[in-house]
Amino acid sequence: MNAPQIPANAPNLYMVGFMGTGKSVIGSKVAQYLKMPFLDSDHFIEESEAMSIPKIFENFGEAHFRELERKFIEQDQPKGGAVISCGGGLVTNPELLTQIKKVGIVVVLYASVDTIYSRIAHDSHRPLMKVADPRQKIEELLGQREPIYKEAGIGIMTDGYSIHEVVEKVTRVYLDHLN
Repeated sequence: MNAPQIPANAPNLYMVGFMGTGKSVIGSKVAQYLKMPFLDSDHFIEESEAMSIPKIFENFGEAHFRELERKFIEQDQPKGGAVISCGGGLVTNPELLTQIKKVGIVVVLYASVDTIYSRIAHDSHRPLMKVADPRQKIEELLGQREPIYKEAGIGIMTDGYSIHEVVEKVTRVYLDHLN
């Protein structure tokens, strides 16, 4: 099956959801299939700050990182025709969520606490997981963020599906919303 031609002025596709749900992996594969540019907000911030996210948190705190996310959405992101993976907390800022919903299609990836924990338990690149009980922190943060994620966009569960199956679902959602 040939990928459709996506115009450069098409709306962005925003991949949002909790850490470990597959936003970067799925987003990059969707972008590759649709021949669209892919941008990961966390990677962009790391490159523009010449510092890892854990170091940003350590040196400047979470509030500063959230301001860098705001700058990314307001000034640095492509205006259209791109797949953008957003950090898990980006849409917890209502202004940023409103902005991305105005200019793009938002897909929320979900996974169970068990799946998230298994995917990120040994990932030292997750500053919010540097706690005594990461599983409990996942449950706590998910409890806070889930109502926001439910309002953010079209939800897709990733548990029990292959990467290919999730890519197909996300692609279908995006293409359906273009028509």
